[in-house]
Amino acid sequence: MSSPDNKPQPAGTQPEGIESEAAAADYIQQMFAEVAPRYDFLNHLLSFWRDRTWRRRTAETLRPRRAHPDARTLDLCCGTGDLAVELARLARGLVVGSDFCQPMLARAAAKARRRSLRLALVEADALRLPFAEASFDVVTAAFGFRNLANYARGLAEIHRVLKPGGVVAILEFALPAPGLFCQLYRFYFQRVLPWLGNTLSGRKGAYDYLPASVENFPDCAGFAAWLREAGFVNVSYTRWTGGIVALHVGEKSPGEKPSG
Repeated sequence: MSSPDNKPQPAGTQPEGIESEAAAADYIQQMFAEVAPRYDFLNHLLSFWRDRTWRRRTAETLRPRRAHPDARTLDLCCGTGDLAVELARLARGLVVGSDFCQPMLARAAAKARRRSLRLALVEADALRLPFAEASFDVVTAAFGFRNLANYARGLAEIHRVLKPGGVVAILEFALPAPGLFCQLYRFYFQRVLPWLGNTLSGRKGAYDYLPASVENFPDCAGFAAWLREAGFVNVSYTRWTGGIVALHVGEKSPGEKPSG
């Protein structure tokens, strides 16, 4: 993949000192397993509780796409299930949450049980999904796509499992436009957040990875170009909270025929 200015982009997430795709995936899986007990608390605290609003707005944005009672939604890299729960709360159809970290899925399952929601959970790698082609009307990912060891393969899998006319919605961190707010945000994101996260999670280095992964990820225009390159149409993105997060949306062409 390349950005609009033809600068090379990373093939996948690049934790410090990790060189191979397999090692990167193992690192991410282990890291999330270790921070799982404090993950929700830290998400809420470090985002000043804005993460709940971002997920809720994502689910509301997709509501018209999921109005049919037979609509099927896949939430990739679902973690502890916050977005999957919001989707299931508003759904008339089936919601499937998928993640390759079992301790995270255990917490997602507990949330679904407490709320008596119709939510199926599957332990699976986002790069090798165990679903048939054209299985879902909507595929989502909230702050998880950036952690994939191979971005092109991740988008290809999303495209494969979407039905023609289906929509992908990826919520990810972004960097604000240059200015005072950007300077303040970067100071918090690069200095304060890692210290707080590492201290409170008990996992040294876990929250050093977060700002580094955002810095290495393409900007909004660059990621939109990736979506188009992967075959999606009607690609757009919307920035929220001063530009620190963005919801990227694309469609699988309604006229696209199954490859099989």
